[in-house]
Amino acid sequence: MKNIVMSGLLLGFMQIVAHPLLAADRKVTIVNKTGVTMEEFYGSNTGTADWQEDILGEFALPNGDSIEVNFDDGTGYCVFDFLAIFADGDSVHEEDINICSVGTFTFE
Repeated sequence: MKNIVMSGLLLGFMQIVAHPLLAADRKVTIVNKTGVTMEEFYGSNTGTADWQEDILGEFALPNGDSIEVNFDDGTGYCVFDFLAIFADGDSVHEEDINICSVGTFTFE
C-alpha cells in the first residue's frame, strides 16, 4: 500500500514538473527585412510531409513589418521548416528552426 501511495505521489509530481515542458511557447515573431514583400509564408513541423496552408492567407508581409505566429499545431513538435515566397518570385526555405527556443525569426 505504501508503494502505491508513493507511486501516485511521484506520478503527480512528474506531471506538475513536465507540464511546462510540454506547454512550451510556440509563438514566433516573423520579421521581413528582405526589401521585398512576402506574399506567402508556410511553417510545418519536420514530421509533416507537406507545407499545410499559407499562414498569411489573403494578407502580405511588407518589408520592415512583422507578424506573430502561433505554431502550436497540437503535435508537440518544436522543430519546424519555414518557406517564404516573395513578390519578386524568389523563395527562401529555412530548415530545422526550433520554435520552442526562438522568439523571433528574421528573413533578410
